[in-house]
Amino acid sequence: MRLRLPAERPTEPPTGYKIAHPVLSQDGARAGFTGVSLGGALPYGVLDDASCVYGRRHRPPARLCDCGFHCVHERRAAEALLCTAERRAAVLLEVSVLGAYIRFERGFRYARQRVRTATVGPCACGAPAVALADAGWGRPGWRALAAACAGCVRARTSVSLAGFARLSGQGLRVIAGGEGEGEGGAAGGRVPGEEFGVPELVAEAALLQARLDWFQSQLAKLGERGEPG
Repeated sequence: MRLRLPAERPTEPPTGYKIAHPVLSQDGARAGFTGVSLGGALPYGVLDDASCVYGRRHRPPARLCDCGFHCVHERRAAEALLCTAERRAAVLLEVSVLGAYIRFERGFRYARQRVRTATVGPCACGAPAVALADAGWGRPGWRALAAACAGCVRARTSVSLAGFARLSGQGLRVIAGGEGEGEGGAAGGRVPGEEFGVPELVAEAALLQARLDWFQSQLAKLGERGEPG
């Protein structure tokens, strides 16, 4: 006879950590995330329900299936996943585990989640990120995004960290890693409806200035080519 663990009835939703790629809809009106492994083909919103990636007609998390959202208990365990080359562009998510869940030694598999905070790493050049820009790949209808500094955004499709938080909704906070994560970060996204503070406006201005500088450099090149020899 197989003994079953007693059912848990927490007074508050458990907290978990995971990594994911930020994505922007083709029309630029919505933002969300897509997983790095199982279920990576199904982008999800800040508040969303899991579905079976195999198309089976059962509610995740089914015990005889791998479906459902996945997360780990410890932040450090999720951060360790960012060390691999293929996952360097992912962001770290802090989530609330909602609905039915199955607890494992290292984490949860569960039916519903709310992403509370997304921590964005540095740009590929090493500078702090001020935006999330087109990463050069995506899913049907969705562009994958990666951290970008003001100097590397150029003309790529991009959105500031605060802008990504606005498009995502549901009170998501988006912060640049290492910039006061406990206080919202220098480029943090606030709850929709709040007015921008100085840090958010500085980040938006840096992004706009970077785009203007790039366009001016392109115009200068065109002008040089058009000059008579």
